[in-house]
Amino acid sequence: MTQDTLSEAEYDAITDAAAHWCMRVHAADCTAEEQRAFQQWHDTHPLHAFEYQAMLEIWDVAGDLPRPEPASVKPVAKSSRPWRQFAIAAGVCALALPLAAYSGWNLGWLPDSYQHFAATDEIRQVTLSDGSQLELNLNTDLTFSNYKDERRVTLKQGEAFFTVSHDVSHPFVVRAGEGEIRVTGTRFNVWMYQDQVRVNLVEGSVLVTSNRSLPGDGLRLGPSMQARYQQGDYMPQINQTYASDTSLTWRDGKLVLGNLALSEALPLINRYLNKPLELADTRTGAIRVGGIYNIKALNNLPDSLPKVLPVYLTRNKQGNPVINSMPQQPPKS
Repeated sequence: MTQDTLSEAEYDAITDAAAHWCMRVHAADCTAEEQRAFQQWHDTHPLHAFEYQAMLEIWDVAGDLPRPEPASVKPVAKSSRPWRQFAIAAGVCALALPLAAYSGWNLGWLPDSYQHFAATDEIRQVTLSDGSQLELNLNTDLTFSNYKDERRVTLKQGEAFFTVSHDVSHPFVVRAGEGEIRVTGTRFNVWMYQDQVRVNLVEGSVLVTSNRSLPGDGLRLGPSMQARYQQGDYMPQINQTYASDTSLTWRDGKLVLGNLALSEALPLINRYLNKPLELADTRTGAIRVGGIYNIKALNNLPDSLPKVLPVYLTRNKQGNPVINSMPQQPPKS
């Protein structure tokens, strides 16, 4: 069997098998024998691996769905399958038919379109299915799902600049870390590193919340304002930005550090590095660094730091570089 000669029935069989294995390998009672059988199926044909990866992305979307109350949902058809299997089965249909025909779309549980985008070593421009324009910074990974009641981007890592297509009745939501940014149409930037998130608004307005599980709509940003939050924050921190702000210079391929303490600069630097820099102590973190750097060449920065700062590098057990401050010279008597 080759991919060029697959019949429609054969292709559908592979899709069904991918959905089956996606459910089984995620099940708590999946046995070692099933794991071996799955791996054998997965490696038999490249299309098996391709379809399974597509199913994993659908699984990620299904994982965010609410579990419906049995009394409040009228089933589409009589079925004894558990809820999770129903969600995956609806996802399988999404590979061939619009989900608008299924109750998952009508109830707002499943999207009618799903897109995955990643940028590695080049800034990338993409267009979402709703017409919104995105610029993706290096090492950025995100997904877009179009639901009945909202358009949703999940920023898994990195940074993106959004020019959102205006639609008051269909809000645009960006999930980043534990919080989210909600808009109807505007231009803004979202940066994320580990559990830290920073939102810069250029045009329009956005609502920013640091924890989407908490009640309330969050805090509203106007143009030239910035919000920051990290895991555990009850509310985001809001501040004004000025013409000298360099947060968006990445769009020109630059990282500008304006005399920042190393403790502040490292999150901005580390998201571009193969091996993140670490600080030996708080004294080292207080050393200030500045300059303009090419974001494509930042992996060369660690080795150059001892040439411009009073520091030296060591390695930790994981092999990551550690910045150490030079010992202070004792005062002359």
